[in-house]
Amino acid sequence: MRAAINFPDLSPELFSFSVGAMEFALRWYALAYIAGILIAWKLGAMALRRPALWPATTPPMTPKQLEDLLFYIVLGVILGGRLGFVLFYQPAYYLQHPLEILMVWQGGMAFHGGLLGVIAAAWIYTARQGIAKLGAADLIAHAVPPGLMLGRLANFINAELWGRPTDLPWGVVFPGLAAQSCGQVEGLCARHPSQLYEAALEGLLLGLLLLWLVYRRGALRAPGRVLGVFLTGYGLARFVVEFARQPDAQFASPDNPLGLAWHIDGWGLTMGQLLSLPMIALGLWFVLRARTRARDKVSA
Repeated sequence: MRAAINFPDLSPELFSFSVGAMEFALRWYALAYIAGILIAWKLGAMALRRPALWPATTPPMTPKQLEDLLFYIVLGVILGGRLGFVLFYQPAYYLQHPLEILMVWQGGMAFHGGLLGVIAAAWIYTARQGIAKLGAADLIAHAVPPGLMLGRLANFINAELWGRPTDLPWGVVFPGLAAQSCGQVEGLCARHPSQLYEAALEGLLLGLLLLWLVYRRGALRAPGRVLGVFLTGYGLARFVVEFARQPDAQFASPDNPLGLAWHIDGWGLTMGQLLSLPMIALGLWFVLRARTRARDKVSA
């Protein structure tokens, strides 16, 4: 094995304490969710307080309505993320163990499922309140990347969702027997820190791009544009990182070592890539739709 980076001495728990026979702990992953939601709330409220960012200088909702919407979004993230993991990644297992579907503390959340949950929750709330759906979607989309970045950093701290074996100098030697099962590799096995790749692409880079579009390019004045850029940007980032990410164990086999969910003669796509393709297509459609409508409005 060439030069590699040893995994730092990090604990998944920020702190823990005991009360009698019970032990309570605050995990980095939970903190990432909490911080991501708070940051999204602040970014959303900041955008709503600047009417000039919106069509006809009219924000789609009030800051108070945003607070109420957050409750729906949190439910959508949790329920959608869990059900997405169950249906997309391990349906056979949970069909045999249905009670474990409710055990979210054991891990197992899917971003694409969480996204669908947020869409459903936001759709229900905006329909009840008479809020413009595309405006609300743009508002939510531009505030999501910081939470994604924090979540991926928490994945790294938890030493989970690591990448495929690599001999690149920034490869990380993750702890655990599973991470060290690298086939014919001799000695310690270094892997791509794919969690950090995702944090940089779908979190930091995409987040900065969306903020630039909102505050420098007036993107919120073209309903659907910010949503489209978010969907396209996340889909592309996830699609690319999947090439370096360790395949899902339930899809891997001696005949399919790359863990491709769909393949022909060894060529195919992972589940993450399959789920990202509709996001990319839908995102491009929203971008083109917003551009066409803006052009028609100018020429009218």
